[in-house]
Parts: sequence; C-alpha cells; structure tokens
Amino acid sequence: MDFIELKDNAEKELEKIAKSSELKSFFDKYLGKKGEIRQLFSLVKELTEEEKKKLGQEVNEFARNLEEKIAELEKEIRRKEVETEEGSQSLDVSLSNEKIETGHLNPLTLTRREMERIFELMGFSVVDGPEVEDEWHNFDSLNIPEGHPARDALSLGKTYYLKNGNVLRTQTSSAQTRYMQAMTPPIRIVIPGKVYRYETTDASHEINFYQIEGLLIDKDVSVANLKAVLRIFLEEFFEREVEIRLRPSYFPFTEPSFEVDMLCTVCDGKGCSACKRSGWVEILGAGMVHPNVIKNGKLNPKKWKGFAFGMAIDRLAMMKYKINDVRLFHSGNLKFLKQF
Repeated sequence: MDFIELKDNAEKELEKIAKSSELKSFFDKYLGKKGEIRQLFSLVKELTEEEKKKLGQEVNEFARNLEEKIAELEKEIRRKEVETEEGSQSLDVSLSNEKIETGHLNPLTLTRREMERIFELMGFSVVDGPEVEDEWHNFDSLNIPEGHPARDALSLGKTYYLKNGNVLRTQTSSAQTRYMQAMTPPIRIVIPGKVYRYETTDASHEINFYQIEGLLIDKDVSVANLKAVLRIFLEEFFEREVEIRLRPSYFPFTEPSFEVDMLCTVCDGKGCSACKRSGWVEILGAGMVHPNVIKNGKLNPKKWKGFAFGMAIDRLAMMKYKINDVRLFHSGNLKFLKQF
C-alpha cells in the first residue's frame, strides 16, 4: 500500500469511528509500533535523497495531524459516552460536577517518540536491549575489560551489581555487539531505553535515566557522516538551527571520540541550574567505533567501519521543554505533568 492510499483509507476509517474501542484499534493499526505508518519508514531506504526527504516530511506531518484528530475525537467520544451513561441513571444531586480530565503523557515519552520518529525517517531501525546485562556485554565487549581504568574513571564505573553477578546496564551501548552478531551489515539502528548509574542526584543527574544509542556500520563511514547525522537530527528535533560544539574526548569503545555540547535552550546560554551556570549542556558522546568492538561483534574491522553515539533522552527533553530540573520527570507531580 502506498502513502496516498494509506492516507485516504485512514481518513475514511476515522470518520466512521464512534466507540473508544474502535479508536484504540485504529491507533494501533496506523500509529502503533507495528502500525502501517511505521511500516512506511522502510520504504524510505529505497528512495533517492530528494524523494526520501519529501516522503519523510509528508509522513511525519500526516502522523502528527492524525494524532491530533485522534485526540480530538477521543474527547468527543468520551463526552458522548458520559452523557449516555448519565442519561440511563437517576440524577444524584450530591454528585460532584467536576470535569473529568484525561491523562497527560510524560515529556520523556513525548521526547522518546519524537526521537524515534526522526531516526526512522533517517533510515534507522528502533530496537531494544536488556536492562539486566552480563559484564561482558556491558563492559568487555565495549573494549573495557576487567581492571581497565575506564571502569572507575568513567561514570560507567558507577554500576549497580546484582547478586548473580549481572549488572543493571550503565548504557544502552551494551546491546551493540548483540546486534552486530545477529545482523548482516550494513547496520543502522537506534537503541532507546532506561539505564542505571550510582549517582548523587541533582538538577541534572539521576540514578536512572533514559538513553538512546545509535550505531551505523558500513564499508565507507567517516566522521563527516557522523557530524551530518547529528546535525540533521538536532535541527529536526528542535525545529530550528542549534549551536553545538565538539570537544575531543576519550571513550574506550570509540576512536576518535567526541563530547557534543549544545547551547542551553533553557537560559539561551546565560547560565542556569540545568547547565550548571556554564551556558552549555553536554548532550551526547560519539565517535568512530573502535576496531576491537567491531571484532567483538564478529565482524572484520578491516572490512567494516562505523560510528556510534549515545545521548540522554532526559537532557534533550529538558532542552526542548525548558525544564530546569531532571528530577521533575519522576516526581509524580500532576501540576508538572498537566503542562504536556
């Protein structure tokens, strides 16, 4: 089914929906993780760059419009259902006339969905990895063997160990070698999910947060490709030009390695608690995949190259929605959540 036919079918089906159960089935059919709109993203890979950009924009815009129509229809259906229910019952004057509110999505959920959508339009597949990992995948496979100073020098050393010897993953990078071993290159994936680190909590740190890992493996890959992917993603995500800076860094699993900072959008670079008064926020680490990591993925590093990047979904949500304290995401504060 092509995009035009899918769009026409969806609009016709939406007009006939009159029940909440039908609306849920409609959402799963078109906007769910295995829905027909998501399946369109697979077509993007086969198009030219110009066609890819055009189709991607059209699909993205249609998906957003469809979500808005579904939200509006859901309110209308709910109102009618409440009226029908009230009409079949006797009136109790003691009942409160307080308006029934619908729930609100956490900004982390909104941010993750938007990030996944953008990367899918860029040809990446969204995959999962286990939160409970063995040490080999969490450390050794990423070129951080036992005794390596990076286990203590990096925040990766702040690890929660379980009684059976496994760990709560410290980064979604731990799934890299799993997918290199299971997939045939070229590989283009992003791995979103929750990670855990033994941290002192403050306005920009939590003991658990959400991260998205990106991995691209192919024959001809360079730092220029990495910079292009990051630039396009950030501009699409923030829907404007963004100011970033790349700083040389060190990660055992990439060489060369970079820290990528972005001008704080909460204070526009003036300095606030979110950016520790510096005006800049570190949003991701990136680099070219180390040959040892490619080798651990059962691939030949002389034939295959790649780049990887990892960013905290929480920090991007803070920048996008101008939130100055990461702890608000898990506070359960309804006043905070009702803003979204």
